[in-house]
Parts: sequence; C-alpha cells; structure tokens
Amino acid sequence: MKCQGNSKRKLTGGRLISNRGKRKYELGRDAGEPHVDVTRKKLIRTRGGNTKVRLLRCNVACVADPKTGKSKIAKIVSVDDNAANLNYIRRNIITKGAIIKTDLGAARVTSRPGQDGVVNATLIAV
Repeated sequence: MKCQGNSKRKLTGGRLISNRGKRKYELGRDAGEPHVDVTRKKLIRTRGGNTKVRLLRCNVACVADPKTGKSKIAKIVSVDDNAANLNYIRRNIITKGAIIKTDLGAARVTSRPGQDGVVNATLIAV
C-alpha cells in the first residue's frame, strides 16, 4: 500500500468502498524534480514541525573519488543517464541513481536531492 492512502480494491479484486476520506497527515506532495541550473532551494514544513529541504535547481555536486577517498565540489554540466525516467535525461532532472556529467568526469548520484537538498555523487570509471 502507498502512503497516500489505501487501495481501492480488495486482495480478491473486488471493489473496496472507503468509509472515510483522506486526512491531512495522509497527503502526498509533488516531487521537487531538481534540474541543472543556478542553485535554488525551498524549505517545506513536515509533520511535527520538522523540515525538509526541497532542491529545485542545482549546478554543483559534492563528488567523491573512490580511488583517493577524497571529495571535491564539481560543476554539473548535464544529466547523461537516468534510470528513473528517460524523459529526465532530456529535461536534465537529477534523481538518486542518475549519472551526471561534471567537470571532474561522469558521476553517479548517491543522495536524494529532492528530499536532502544536496547532490552527492561518486565518480564512475568510464
């Protein structure tokens, strides 16, 4: 079951009529879908007064080099591959697992930029 609510079908396939509507704490939000541009963030209040940092645009990434064990800030040029959605490549949208082209070389994104507010990546051998 998704956190946005229960299924509209029983396990047998029959219709399940809900006895109530959705509650405020069950609401879902639109994804941030951060793309390559000058960095812009947005703070979102979550349950319990906590916050999430939604990354809307980003042009830098903290890239770790597994051979040397050091990290550097690198400029993001474009998105080369994104397994989440092929349209994200054309739109330069950065998600976890996306392969980005940086000035240090190709890197795979390891953070969740839409929820963490940063782009962390590791260099990959080409």
